[in-house]
Amino acid sequence: MKCSPVPVNEVNPKRNQTQKPLFSDSKDSYVITYKFNQSHPFNFPSLNSNSLRPFGIRVSPKQPMNKNRVLVEMLQQSVEASGPVSSGRFNNWVSECHGFWHNAFLLIASFLFVLYLAFQAKQSFLKLSHGRSYIIISYYISLWIISLLNLAWCSFQAWECSSGKVMTWNLLSLFTTSGMLFLEVSLLAFLLQGNTASGLEALTRTFGISGIIVGFDILLKAIYLFAFGIPLFIDSNDGIQHAKWNLWVVHKLLLTVVYGFILFMYHSRWRERLPARPAFYKYVTIMFIFNAIALFACGLTGNGAAFGFWLYRVTVVCYHAFYLPLLYITFLADFFQEEDLHLESVYYSEMKDAGFFESDWD
Repeated sequence: MKCSPVPVNEVNPKRNQTQKPLFSDSKDSYVITYKFNQSHPFNFPSLNSNSLRPFGIRVSPKQPMNKNRVLVEMLQQSVEASGPVSSGRFNNWVSECHGFWHNAFLLIASFLFVLYLAFQAKQSFLKLSHGRSYIIISYYISLWIISLLNLAWCSFQAWECSSGKVMTWNLLSLFTTSGMLFLEVSLLAFLLQGNTASGLEALTRTFGISGIIVGFDILLKAIYLFAFGIPLFIDSNDGIQHAKWNLWVVHKLLLTVVYGFILFMYHSRWRERLPARPAFYKYVTIMFIFNAIALFACGLTGNGAAFGFWLYRVTVVCYHAFYLPLLYITFLADFFQEEDLHLESVYYSEMKDAGFFESDWD
């Protein structure tokens, strides 16, 4: 809700007309008074021009300017928070900030993937309980947790543009992106270990490397967010924030270099050190192209190009909508399919030993 300062004597004409209209009471303090703006788009049947009352907050010139500014901002946020009615909040939740189609696409994509995991959960847990791969079991549980976090991130896009939800949005975005980065780095660590990656020792080594890298990433982003006050997860092209975009450039550059190095290994004499799976090669190729595009978009946005900001938003949407399904197809789907083929082979061997196929040989 918009609000505007009005003279005190405009609302209460019985007061002394010689009183100053906006600042009053003493030399040491003054009162800033607000009333509801009549042009606000929402209607309030219980309010009319006669029932409006001024309300204000007392600030003092003896206090530091930042404290006074915080008090005034708190007043404005309280007015804005009291404005929308319940019928308008749903519309804001769906279409606010980035638009209806942006929010709907993210929400539908993330929800469908979680729904797919839920439908496959019983069968997947049965296969995992019979298997002995600690890496697959841990990765599957981690994928479930990060998928639910990503669904929450996609569902509350309106928080990015809500002044009262800045801290909540930053924390949600920090944990969601860090969780997805943990899965990404874990898969890279698994690839770089080659065909020897199996067992509890490989799990400890893989998750240990990933935890150190992601922990450092979280610490760096937390310093940017809470120490320097740089809004890393609030995207806007109103002004160029060089520190923010420089960080994202370095972040995307490192990922691009790592994926490029793995691609180089696939075409070199070190190819035998990598898992002989075509799905892994396709995954690395896709992620290399994606991070190269994201790096290009961050560089353009840091230089003030509007196209760069649009391209960056496209990469963010694609990452949150498609990365987790791509990860599942690359790393887990083959495992479950191989388990099916293995069980079919076992059943066939047992039936053959029992003599079911002797008539076919005759």
